[in-house]
Amino acid sequence: MLVHAILKAMLKTSYFSRSRVAAAMLCSLSWATQGLAQTAPSDEFLWLEDVQGERQLAWVRERNAASTALLQSQPSYAPVRQQVLNALSATDKIPYVFRMGPHLYNLWTDSTNKRGLLRRTTLAEYKKPQPAWETVLDVDALGAAEKENWVYKSITCVRPSYRTCMLGLSRGGADAVVMREFDVTTKAFAKDGFVVPEAKTNVSWLNADTLLVGSDFGPGSMTASGYARTVRQWARGTALAAAPTVWEGALTDVGVSVNVDTSANLPRLVAVRSVNFWEQEVSLRAADGRWQRLAIPTNMTFSLQGEWLYLQLRQDWTAGGKTHVAGSLLATKLAAFQAGERNMQTLFTPTASTSLASYALTHGHVLLNVLDNVAGRVQEWAMPTAKTGWLGRELQPLKANSKGNVGIASWHDASLGAADELANAYSINYADFLTPDSYFLAQAGSDKRELLKTLPARFDATGMSSQQHFATSKDGTRVPYFLVLPNNYAPGKTLPTMLYGYGGFRQPQRPFYSATWGNAWLARGGAVVVANIRGGGEYGPAWHQSAIKANKQRSYDDFIAIAEDLVKRGITTPKQLGIYGGSNGGLLTGAVAVQRPELFGAVISAVPLLDMRRYHQLLAGNSWMAEYGNPDVADEWSYISKYSPYHNVAPAAQQKYPRWLLTTSTRDDRVHPAHARKMVARLQAAGHEVLYFENIEGGHGGAADIGQRADLSALQFAYLWLQLGVAP
Repeated sequence: MLVHAILKAMLKTSYFSRSRVAAAMLCSLSWATQGLAQTAPSDEFLWLEDVQGERQLAWVRERNAASTALLQSQPSYAPVRQQVLNALSATDKIPYVFRMGPHLYNLWTDSTNKRGLLRRTTLAEYKKPQPAWETVLDVDALGAAEKENWVYKSITCVRPSYRTCMLGLSRGGADAVVMREFDVTTKAFAKDGFVVPEAKTNVSWLNADTLLVGSDFGPGSMTASGYARTVRQWARGTALAAAPTVWEGALTDVGVSVNVDTSANLPRLVAVRSVNFWEQEVSLRAADGRWQRLAIPTNMTFSLQGEWLYLQLRQDWTAGGKTHVAGSLLATKLAAFQAGERNMQTLFTPTASTSLASYALTHGHVLLNVLDNVAGRVQEWAMPTAKTGWLGRELQPLKANSKGNVGIASWHDASLGAADELANAYSINYADFLTPDSYFLAQAGSDKRELLKTLPARFDATGMSSQQHFATSKDGTRVPYFLVLPNNYAPGKTLPTMLYGYGGFRQPQRPFYSATWGNAWLARGGAVVVANIRGGGEYGPAWHQSAIKANKQRSYDDFIAIAEDLVKRGITTPKQLGIYGGSNGGLLTGAVAVQRPELFGAVISAVPLLDMRRYHQLLAGNSWMAEYGNPDVADEWSYISKYSPYHNVAPAAQQKYPRWLLTTSTRDDRVHPAHARKMVARLQAAGHEVLYFENIEGGHGGAADIGQRADLSALQFAYLWLQLGVAP
């Protein structure tokens, strides 16, 4: 799928935050004024929250100039930038695809098409070494013609024809999009077609002439988190403002959506009300038009396909006289479940070392992507037939003794049913830190896999090694981490080391192949460490829930424990140890840097949360209170205040910090750029050295095109080499 391809590209070239994709849905409130009325008077840098103010942008430009002058003069900057740009522009990279009807679609970027070509081909053609591609949309050309800095975001089409689509285009990479009707056959925007103005919008086609739209319809239509509170049913030829509301949630919700499930005999409307980041209410519209609540606890996720309902548990659940543990995956027939039956098939039960990373549905099978001590493997269940019940099996690994990551995506088109020639086909991708990606086409029910594409090696991994170790955290918990060593490592020799972490929103940090990290760091003699701290999803819901709200400090304790373990093992020294994280990971690096500054020689906080007193009043921050807590509640602020980086900066006369690098984007409408701006201002006011770079475009990914990604990566690694005192 296209989102998978984009995320993979960002992982390989930047710090991409990996936070939950659901958080990527324009806040109805102005960036310049949001939440100002509730501000504590002690915040002397509040003025930096005006994103587009002339004084504020002058402040940004001044710091950008100082930082880029220093970092671009470093010997590693130019070669690293070129290496990253070469990888992003390469014609031999894997064109990851998503399927729509008879075509496979891909967003392709290179030195000519920096923002991308949306293009398509057939499966038969894709299997060739050099497929013939048909361009559907040239994003760079569109931007030039319309004088807009368009970034492609999404496409949603009428099934099963996949001709009439809604195309999501973002200005500068922000989460907010303009949605416009587009015909992929004529390759043109529809004259007098559907257009939804810029907002954090979700759409679904009821039919070719009716659209279900969740968006900003004016006052009261958006939640406090800045996402849709209401969904309207919009008929072609009518005004969006006059479209009737078919679903709505509360102002305090994260957001709502109505999706059309085409896997049943008739289109089935599924309404989701996200009460908070981790809880949702689900309702189905009956034939008489009334909504019927799906009787599942709010803290589990679901999937529907045909007659089957799949439930993934975030907490233990007792039903039908049986207790199902958190992290399990259950299957049941929807009609029986709605009638009150609770006799469900268990497809996955976690163990002390295993968790379910994801699952995919083909016509007749359920594919499980299982993490076993953070290494990926695939299990398969054949759905019951008239002769057999559910049949499960373990698939052969893609690589012997694998410690890598697998990704799976179904190619089945549920709108076509069993007639679909790819009804049980799926793609599977394998990579690890030293092994480039391999992309296969597989058939459920068989271990046979057809190699479609491979990524050539982007750096020489000869003599390098990848290991897994465990550190002991403050409370005695064993915390895993991956250590990748360069080819010049010898026991007793300490190395410049980059420690990466995230630790939030149940996002596991799995192995991946990075041309940027390989060339900019490993090949130059540095070590890479990826932390699997609590708050992530490496060991399922319990691993995540053990480090949220009042227990968030455990994420930071785990990260500190890994840093200490690296020093104890003789891999590195505090002066040679740099830490790096984005988004929630930027909060992580900020928190541990103010708690244990003597342990680190470099700190990168990218698109970070840092002001945890006001995070819930800024852009999408209100939606994350289920993860961090509500700072307006005294008891919750009491624990948030202890780790909020912005509120724990010590004067330089009392505590020496390593010189930080903070990066963000003016167009980030998810994590407000004021987090990074204000932290820089506070650090400087306290007498600390700090570097800052704010990209004018880029959204939450920090960069809007491949040139900007190369610039950002080169700045970050030039900083790490400068700080850690080792010539690259």
